[in-house]
Amino acid sequence: MTVLQEVKQHVVDGRVEKDNFKIVYVAPMKALAAEMAASFAKRLGSLGLSVRELTGDMQLTKREIQETQMIITTPEKWDVISRKSNDNSLVQIVKLLIIDEVHLLHEERGPVIEAIVARTIRQVESSQRMIRLVGLSATLPNYKDVASFLRVNEATGLHYFDASYRPVPLKQTFVGVKEKNPFKRISVMNDLAFEKLSGVVRDGEQGMVFVHSRKDTVRTAEALAELAKQNGEEDIFANNRDGESQDEQQRGKRKAGVRSGDTQWAWKEVSKSRNRDLKKLFPMGLGIHHAGMLRSDRNLTEKLFSLGLIKILCCTATLAWGVNLPAHCVVIKGTRVYKAEAGGFVKLGMLDVMQIFGRAGRPQFDTEGEAMILTEHENLNHYLSLLSQQLPIESQFNVHLADNLNAEIVLGTVTNVVEAITWLSYTYLFVRMCRNPIAYGINHLQKLEDASLLKTRRKWIVNAAQTLHDCRMVRFDKESGSLSATGFGRAASHFYIKHETMRIFNENLNGSLSDAGLLHVLCQAVEFEQIRVREEESGELHRLKEECCYLEVRGGGPDNAVGKVSVLFQSFIARAYIVEFSLVSDTAFVADNAGRILRCMFEVALSQEWSSVAKKVLKFGKMLDLRCLPDAHPLRQFGILSHEIMMKLEGANLDLDDMLDMQANEISQLVRHPKMGGVIKNLAHQFPWLTMDYKLQPITREVLRLSIFLEADFQWVDKIHRNAERWWIWVEDPANHHIYHSELWMLEKKDHKDMQTLNFTIPVFEPLPEQYIVHAINDRWLGSVQVMPITFKHLILPEKFPPHSDLLDLQPLAIQALHNKEYEKIFKYSHFNPIQTQIFWTMFHTDKCSLVGAPTGSGKTVAAELAILRVVDKNRSNERAIREWNQTHGADERKKFVKEKVVYIGPMKALVHERVKDWKRRFQDRLKVSIVELTGEASPSPAILHGADILCTTPEKWDGTSRQWHARDYVRATSLIIFDEIHLLGQDRGPILEVIVSRMRYIATQTGRATRLLGLSTALANASDLGDWLGVERSALFNFRPSVRPVPLETHVQGFPGQHYCPRMATMNKPTYTSICTYSRNKPVLVFVASRRQTRLTAQDLISLSNADENPPQFMNMKDLQLQKVLDVVKDSALRDVIPFGIGIHHAGLNGRDRTLVEQLFLTGKIQVLVCTATLAWGVNLPAHLVVIKGTEYYDAKTKRYVDFPITDVLQMMGRAGRPQFDNEGKACVFVHAPKKNFYKKFLYSPFPVESALLQEDILPDHVNAEIAAGTIVHMQDGVDYLTWTFFYRRLLRNPSFYGLEEATPKKVAEFLSEIMENCCEELEESGCIEVERDDHGKPLEIYACTAGRIAAYYYLSHKTISLFSSKLGETEDETAYASAIPVHELLDILCGAEEYEQLPVRHNEDLINSDIAANVRYPPPEYAMDDPHTKAALLFMHHFSRLALPISDYYTDLKSIIDNAVRIIQAMVDVASNGGRLFTALNCMHLMQMLVQARWADDSSILCLPFTERKGVMDRLVSSGLVSLAQVLNSSVDKLQHLLCENGKYQRGALTRKQFVTMVDVFKFYPDMHMVYKMRRTSETTEEGEKEETGVLDITLRRGPKGCQTDDVYSPKYPKKMRELWWIVLGDATCGDLLATKRVNVNGKVARTSLTFDLPEEAGDYTYYLYLISGTYMGLDQQLPVHVTQE
Repeated sequence: MTVLQEVKQHVVDGRVEKDNFKIVYVAPMKALAAEMAASFAKRLGSLGLSVRELTGDMQLTKREIQETQMIITTPEKWDVISRKSNDNSLVQIVKLLIIDEVHLLHEERGPVIEAIVARTIRQVESSQRMIRLVGLSATLPNYKDVASFLRVNEATGLHYFDASYRPVPLKQTFVGVKEKNPFKRISVMNDLAFEKLSGVVRDGEQGMVFVHSRKDTVRTAEALAELAKQNGEEDIFANNRDGESQDEQQRGKRKAGVRSGDTQWAWKEVSKSRNRDLKKLFPMGLGIHHAGMLRSDRNLTEKLFSLGLIKILCCTATLAWGVNLPAHCVVIKGTRVYKAEAGGFVKLGMLDVMQIFGRAGRPQFDTEGEAMILTEHENLNHYLSLLSQQLPIESQFNVHLADNLNAEIVLGTVTNVVEAITWLSYTYLFVRMCRNPIAYGINHLQKLEDASLLKTRRKWIVNAAQTLHDCRMVRFDKESGSLSATGFGRAASHFYIKHETMRIFNENLNGSLSDAGLLHVLCQAVEFEQIRVREEESGELHRLKEECCYLEVRGGGPDNAVGKVSVLFQSFIARAYIVEFSLVSDTAFVADNAGRILRCMFEVALSQEWSSVAKKVLKFGKMLDLRCLPDAHPLRQFGILSHEIMMKLEGANLDLDDMLDMQANEISQLVRHPKMGGVIKNLAHQFPWLTMDYKLQPITREVLRLSIFLEADFQWVDKIHRNAERWWIWVEDPANHHIYHSELWMLEKKDHKDMQTLNFTIPVFEPLPEQYIVHAINDRWLGSVQVMPITFKHLILPEKFPPHSDLLDLQPLAIQALHNKEYEKIFKYSHFNPIQTQIFWTMFHTDKCSLVGAPTGSGKTVAAELAILRVVDKNRSNERAIREWNQTHGADERKKFVKEKVVYIGPMKALVHERVKDWKRRFQDRLKVSIVELTGEASPSPAILHGADILCTTPEKWDGTSRQWHARDYVRATSLIIFDEIHLLGQDRGPILEVIVSRMRYIATQTGRATRLLGLSTALANASDLGDWLGVERSALFNFRPSVRPVPLETHVQGFPGQHYCPRMATMNKPTYTSICTYSRNKPVLVFVASRRQTRLTAQDLISLSNADENPPQFMNMKDLQLQKVLDVVKDSALRDVIPFGIGIHHAGLNGRDRTLVEQLFLTGKIQVLVCTATLAWGVNLPAHLVVIKGTEYYDAKTKRYVDFPITDVLQMMGRAGRPQFDNEGKACVFVHAPKKNFYKKFLYSPFPVESALLQEDILPDHVNAEIAAGTIVHMQDGVDYLTWTFFYRRLLRNPSFYGLEEATPKKVAEFLSEIMENCCEELEESGCIEVERDDHGKPLEIYACTAGRIAAYYYLSHKTISLFSSKLGETEDETAYASAIPVHELLDILCGAEEYEQLPVRHNEDLINSDIAANVRYPPPEYAMDDPHTKAALLFMHHFSRLALPISDYYTDLKSIIDNAVRIIQAMVDVASNGGRLFTALNCMHLMQMLVQARWADDSSILCLPFTERKGVMDRLVSSGLVSLAQVLNSSVDKLQHLLCENGKYQRGALTRKQFVTMVDVFKFYPDMHMVYKMRRTSETTEEGEKEETGVLDITLRRGPKGCQTDDVYSPKYPKKMRELWWIVLGDATCGDLLATKRVNVNGKVARTSLTFDLPEEAGDYTYYLYLISGTYMGLDQQLPVHVTQE
């Protein structure tokens, strides 16, 4: 009922919202879990709900868990899941938790249930997300205590029913047997059981006998048969083939439901069984049932019993739990059960007794049931008291307090003693401590003095914490009470290991243990302490030791418990046959526990950086999982080949390499099996293997960057390798076996054909070691181990870095030093800070190229502003001087004033936009200095750019602009270029900065005008190299230490372990909240995270932690009325949810209004905490007192893995800490992955060297192509000289090994540069961008730009993109390609195939989203490509053209990004198609541009571009009136349209309201009324051969009509930014599809004139061509005029 109630709450519009809830059913045993899973699956299947079992036997994948609505699990399994932070996504969506058999609280599983319930209740309170708890229990004397523990409302939620409510009354019989001799005792019990059951059978009923071992089922059945024979009642239970026992025939009774047909079928099925006991017992009417039988035999037995053909069933307790098979009478024969965990026999648990008794009485047939328990006399009172409910259940939690406390500390819910004491109050232990303190060692006086038992709880917590501290599982500070987890504690929690075992590991594990030593440590684990050695087992243990143990058995041999574990462990791996039942049970117990203990030991070895031990432990773990010895042949692991075949392979000593070299028939001969050779060879190819290579790059003399290239060298088979294979990768120093780096690397199926790259840093020490070793060890396959040595033979360490600039002890300079009142007003303060004071003279009074390196937040921007003021001052002086000159001189002597321009280049659009916003307010408004933004989002006209004083732009935009510097005078007039954050040279955009600097210096040499270069940077290690490259004199180079800040910064670096990103981020939430409370309780806080999703998750967790805090900080500083006004205007739902708690989120996915609002709220102190992505660190100046960097990694879509933020980004984020006007110091907390802690500690406190990225990511060929197209590079030597202008060249000489140069001699350097340039030219030549003239030896000489290369350079496209376009759209020998057009949807595929879309992010799980939205598009892409960025681009474009909603906000940002690039890419497609002479393809490319701007498909009616035309019936009205095109609608009178479309006082289908119609008519004014006329003339030119060549010329005039738009503004409501009109004029021959001429035209005013030149036909005759006017922005406005040409 509770399940259905929960499901009902998630029914929306008759449909169950399956993704919004999870139901968890906790069953006490795996057998019961399996039964309940089957039952619920059957009953909930009709609702479409998925039910799955999640136990130790049944694992679920992450996807299966996501698809499941109800999970049936065990207490231990749910405890493991809920204590791991990486399963938070599952735990947080649970809405109903059902705990079956909750009365188990007093048994050994009780502490697990207590931990689960306490954790769940605390989660509810902290998250404010309701989870309903339902407990199901047997009748209890203290049921109210359990209800209190479960937080049950006694009035409404507590339901108690005693035994009188049982549907079938149960008659219970308790018999105590006094006989001491065990054999005689069993005989007495058999007699009693026979006496009871024979009477039951005589009454026509059935019975069950429950015993406690598999063998005893047969023994008991045989004993019952023998007793029947002794009593002369051989046929009392028997079946004959007519389905009637002899006794029944005599009495004339027939069992109800037993038909003759059933009997015949039963005999037939029994005869087929291979179970001899089943065949033997069935004729007697007896049966057996236990887990050791085949599944088919168990099913047959259950069927026979349900049909009444088996009268008495002898079974084990698993039947009571796992199979719903009731009987009239049940007998429990004996209560002594062997338990491996206890190492001997224990009493049958009360849970089992009650479950077995529950099988007595069939509700449909019986009016009462009978149950009998046969036990030893001394145990009789025990069972009587328990069943008669005389003893209340107590808690066992205090016994396991330390381990459960450790789990909470690791989870992060307990961080100090106070929180631990609070946590303890949520347990059943606390309830019973208060009700029955004496049972827990608390006397009456203690209870009176401390009613809440606070002192007792503190004492217990402190003792447990100290125990964990002694075991090195937590760090416990007694003074502060703080508790933090260690690597040992995390391993113990995740693998469910007891703290006593971790103590043993601490004492015995070390880095030099042998295999035998490691096994001995394993066998000492406390988890095995219950294993006992029995005298009767000694002989078999010694046999197993001799036959199966390949390692020394320490600890006293098999006669000792530790030795016994060792023998059983090795016997299990060797698949030994074990006779003794107790040993079989013990072996299973050892195998079940050893796996997780070994994994824990492996985590410990990795954390201690012990390479040798880690390899051995991992090997043991795989041996256990595979049950395979280390010297066994690797192919054994497939489990396909027979034992005989494997023996032959092992006997031949053939390894995998040998097999791969052999032919299949050779292998067949070797194993003497003609068909197995191919099978074996295929398996050898399928064995997981990697090929590895590496690249070493020195960063400093102490730190190396290591890149490892991994490639799968095996055949992937889904059945064998599943979805992924995992390898442990670590780097070891063989001299001391120390691990310098380790990580778990996953190779997914979809990536197995591609080379994968791992990048990380490792330390190096002088003198250099001979080598390091890289290990790649498969996590699952024995023998899949690859080793790669890393040699330092040719490694050249970089030179030592020069010292920093000292900060001089100068008197702060007053702003009056500017000597200009206007300039002084720009600055809000009275004095410059010490750094600004020191650089003032150089910046403001000289024109020297300069470099200023200082920490973020030290006021470097002022250096740029001083340099700008110098340019402004010079411009004013020059203008004044020229004006005076012109006033005194004649017209022929007048001079023209050329205004010097400033270009500011910021690394990203957000920073540029922020700078424009600031400088417009200060410079433009006060000094009348024109400031223009030139970015992807802002593209001003050439006239505006020409008139600007300061251009603020990005590297890409200025690179594209400055490529045409010959034609752009504002580029040539640039006298100052400011490179903000120039230390980003080493990142993705660095090569563009290098090219810009090189080009601007080249332009300066060509124009004779000096250009001042000003670089602004964080503190650098190699600033002198950067300064030399920029042409900076020593006096103008300022590189201050990182510690030099106006507001000192206190930095805390904290490492967090864990292989997986998401759980690691979750563990950082509590420390983030703690940092806020500790360092900035009442001051503003910035929390930087890596993704938009993390902003939401982090904000929600901070709210939850604040709610759970007894004394939370108040983050909100707004009154309710003001808050409501804010919430009313917020659009983003996630932002709206968190603002009421004083927390904001900020990322690029928010709309502009929400971003501005949250910035203002934070700036004005209305909210205290802002969780944001890294873009805010660059783009918005929002300093805070505290900065928390929650993780230094982000998901890189290209490599599909998490990579580190550049160190510069981390420094930028840290730089936001400390508000100069308010704080005396700032605080920064940097949370990093534990292995990288030392790296960040080094480079956050010391400067980072900058290296060139010019050779990375195939960037250089594109820049070389641009210079070739511009004519800068004509010869190969020009290209080499071009490289010498770059920063790359400077660093190549200083750090040659970083760039792959083994020797830094002049000759080698020259050869290296020549090779680089030759490779670039070869790549560009293959792409069709250039032509190369070579000498006789194939060496390049002359280099010529091709049209494709010029197109790539002009539109700023990759040479790979142009190569694609040329092959698809360009000139072709296929004549039919000209007569037909490439369809628009194929052109869309070509557009999306552009290299520029390779960087489009495909984030986590977006492949699933892509699959979902692909179902809605017109042309669905292949299913396998859903994680491809080009596929995502196609899906976004198609949603744009269809005007469909996108599923998440990130996709709108991505759509805007791809549209920004699409304009230039489509223009390039038009040019390539035009250059290839393909008329119809070029026209379709132009139509693709129309689709992009208007967000419509080309075959949609152009009328749909108007507003409200999508409404039902509007198009019908227009079409029925003959208006079928946009041009017709625009040319119709307003009155006619109003009469046609407007409603007449009442609602009409397809009618518009007056307001809607006015809006539509207002849009008409945006559409141009363009008229095209032309005149044709002929012109002739003399060729080089002296012949006259005649060509045709069309003089074309475009004129705007009075009715249309008089500007070039475009109506495009779905286009993300302002668009200007774009027109193409095309001349073509429609008969053959040849394009004769084309030109792009901008009609800025009312009239535009241009001309087209085309070749006249060679043959005489009359020809008709067509002149097309194609809009690039509007659909339905294209024009076409015939052009008649007569050739004589």
